[in-house]
Amino acid sequence: MVSIGGISLPGSIPPLLHHQSSPTSAIGFARFPDRISFRSSVVLRDEVEKKGSRVVIANGKVDGLGKSECETDFDTALGNGRAGNSGKNHGVLSTVGNSTNIKWHECSVGKNEKQSLLKQKGCVIWFTGLSGSGKSTVACALSQSLYKMGKLAYILDGDNVRHGLNRDLGFKAEDRAENIRRVGEVAKLFADAGVICIASLISPYRRERDACRDILPNGYFIEVFMDVPLEVCEARDAKGLYKLARAGKIKGFTGIDDPYEVPFNCEIVLKHTGGSPSEMAEKVLSYLEQKGFLQA
Repeated sequence: MVSIGGISLPGSIPPLLHHQSSPTSAIGFARFPDRISFRSSVVLRDEVEKKGSRVVIANGKVDGLGKSECETDFDTALGNGRAGNSGKNHGVLSTVGNSTNIKWHECSVGKNEKQSLLKQKGCVIWFTGLSGSGKSTVACALSQSLYKMGKLAYILDGDNVRHGLNRDLGFKAEDRAENIRRVGEVAKLFADAGVICIASLISPYRRERDACRDILPNGYFIEVFMDVPLEVCEARDAKGLYKLARAGKIKGFTGIDDPYEVPFNCEIVLKHTGGSPSEMAEKVLSYLEQKGFLQA
């Protein structure tokens, strides 16, 4: 039997189920939760402190240990404070948006290792422009060119993501903003994995596009503006959406009754007089080569 703060616990206890913090308290460098629940017993922080002892939970056992052992083993078991002997404090809990008490978990296989494996650098190429400006067509041409070069790319197409990830969003301003935010976060994950991510969305608002740029390292967000006049896009009208918008059957349609904000500082501008989709894609490819994205 092991006695902690007057509570007798068996020498071997089933593995830790969960711990509750409200909030956590510091003991030395470790973060000690107020309440630790086991299948058969509960250890309260203040009762442990009365004894001036430390507790480690490892391999289903509870033992009284010295400070240095607590800092390593206890925190490793709970996922708080220091993990092992790394010397890094990965136990800082954060609040991000509406998510509380979360922390970032690092992996030994990082972005550099993934890029070395793929022999390329992950980045985000963001095609923006009016409906019918050729974003998806040029994005596919670029993806095909990269594939022929043995480079891994993935397209996040504005219509495609609304079939799944963003199927709950409409086309109101706030929904469009959330649509772009989600795609930006997913694109960031692809880039972190060493993949050349090609996003193709109208993304009409400058603020949302800039927000996607801001979550990436400097230079890794490549904005490509499809500079095609409204009358050209409307003449193409492959999906018949402009006709519906003009008839009042679609509200809030970009270019008709909702604005498109032209980029101020995009990396690449492609005009409709700039050649075929393959030739336009070649311009983007040249930029990637020039900036070193096609080698690790």
